[in-house]
Amino acid sequence: MGYRTLKSCIDDLRRTGQLIEFSEPVHPSLEIAAVQRRLYQAKAPAVLFTQPVGTTFPMLANLFGTQSRIEFIFRDGIEPLRKAIELGIDPVAIISDQLRFKTVFSLGRTAFASLLYSRPKRVSFRNAPVFACRTTLDQLPQLISWQQDGGPYLTLPQVYTEHPDKPGFAASNLGMYRVQLAGNNYAQNFEAGLHYQIHRGIAAHHAAAIRSGQPLRVNVFVGGAPAMTLAAVMPLPEGVSELLFAGILGQHRIPMAIPPRENNSLHYPYSVHNTYSVPNLLPLSCYAEADFCITGILHTETKTEGPFGDHLGYYSLAHEFPVMKVESVWHRRNAILPFTVVGRPPQEDTQFGRFIHQIIGDVVPKKIPGVYAVHAVDAAGVHPLLLALGREHYCPLDPQHRAAELHTLAHAILGCEQLSLAKFLFLAAREDDPKLDVDDVPRFLKHVLLRVDWRYDAHFVTQTTADTLDYSDAQLNRGSKLFVAVSGQPIRDLSDSLGVAIPAKNPRVVFPGVLCVEEIDLNGLFPVGFPLIVRVDDSAEVASDVQRFLWTTFTKSDPAHDIYGVGEFVRDKHWGCVGPLVIDARRKPHHAPELVERPDIAERAERIVQKILAVSTK
Repeated sequence: MGYRTLKSCIDDLRRTGQLIEFSEPVHPSLEIAAVQRRLYQAKAPAVLFTQPVGTTFPMLANLFGTQSRIEFIFRDGIEPLRKAIELGIDPVAIISDQLRFKTVFSLGRTAFASLLYSRPKRVSFRNAPVFACRTTLDQLPQLISWQQDGGPYLTLPQVYTEHPDKPGFAASNLGMYRVQLAGNNYAQNFEAGLHYQIHRGIAAHHAAAIRSGQPLRVNVFVGGAPAMTLAAVMPLPEGVSELLFAGILGQHRIPMAIPPRENNSLHYPYSVHNTYSVPNLLPLSCYAEADFCITGILHTETKTEGPFGDHLGYYSLAHEFPVMKVESVWHRRNAILPFTVVGRPPQEDTQFGRFIHQIIGDVVPKKIPGVYAVHAVDAAGVHPLLLALGREHYCPLDPQHRAAELHTLAHAILGCEQLSLAKFLFLAAREDDPKLDVDDVPRFLKHVLLRVDWRYDAHFVTQTTADTLDYSDAQLNRGSKLFVAVSGQPIRDLSDSLGVAIPAKNPRVVFPGVLCVEEIDLNGLFPVGFPLIVRVDDSAEVASDVQRFLWTTFTKSDPAHDIYGVGEFVRDKHWGCVGPLVIDARRKPHHAPELVERPDIAERAERIVQKILAVSTK
């Protein structure tokens, strides 16, 4: 059976040698985050810090730090989902009750039994360990990951809301959104920043509450069953509750409880004043087995949230976001606060993406007929770059065999839930190379560059929404997209060396067909073997490592602003070029700062990690 609590998971990892305890003091401000980054890079065990400075609550690091540990933690829940996928059934359909009995029966006994776990269950507050104790926000570990962060944050929160028009579990949302505990202009212990992105499920719930003129109740859980943490990052369709997914993966029904009542009204001892409590608003269920639960409300008020070091490798700058009015902070006895650290990939959240793809990688092809595979490239920050394989059955007698059906598929992909955050999308026809793999990024890009004809194959979407965390455009939540679709046989050979003079400063070959340069003369003559040129600040550094190249190119450029072409033209409102495509991936004034560690923090973290690794090898 899956783990019902965080403690049961910790105990099992300790028993199997996958977790160690570290009893020396470590500071939650900057130091413990720097340690976590190194633990992940070292593929170290999970680490329970029993004496973090300034708090009585232990902190758990690197829980999801390796793929093998994630598979161990979820070993009982993976197979039912895999079985469903093997039978060609969308697991989203399973947890949405959209299958006929005959189809469900074909899943087999184990997977069928798992459906019983998909429904959350209500328990009494007396049977909810999370309500054992109360505290305040300032007593929680004050985790600060990067030196310019606006304050301490929860980095593995499970933010729970229910739709105001359809209260209950069925239309609930569990998402992982940033929760700033202090700093900026927040009233200490009574307010918290809630940074959610415009594409997320909570946004629909908040919008509905605003339309009705009512606050939105919000509960923030931390800890509990690891399945709840993973469910909070799952890219499920709007209207499908993450609680259902957590139940199947965790192999138990998720217990939910209403907060205790006193004198027929909810008791909020830490409300800053009565206007922050709304007694007539229906109470919101809490996750009974969570280690912590913060209850509160959102209305229309916003306050400055951030900056915060984010998973793209930059700071998300300070902006106005909803402020959560905190009503209570509950915790179970002997509560433990799990945390992670985000930054330039790869980081621990990379493992989330890999595991999610392992579980539901076939869902997108089933939702979009004709799409065989999609890969969100972690090295490029996940959302900025997608690679996809599709079919090309339109116009089979076209002698030029240019992409056609792939255009239809591109629009479907860019309109599909969280894939809509993509900024660059490269599509190829599987018929041209049945062995092509979207996970082999250099080979996939080589396949595209062999075939791309920039006169026809680049297509822009401008003045559209963008990832809230992406600052390549000067406007928050706004930007552009580019999709490149190729079909047919190669039209060129790719060069892997500079055999002729290039009209550019400091040209460097990244891999066949791709150059990095620092300056470029668009009026010069370029060899046909380099169809893609990327302008960067330091070509030698960027070209030295493919991961660095992917991160620089796709996080530092906005398609509409930063793409040019040699011999570019516009014909019938279609942009194209006759020579190489040029992406300007230099740093611009409006870009957010890159994440850099303080040298003294890095030095202390190195010493701590060496002690931890020494313990783990005994």
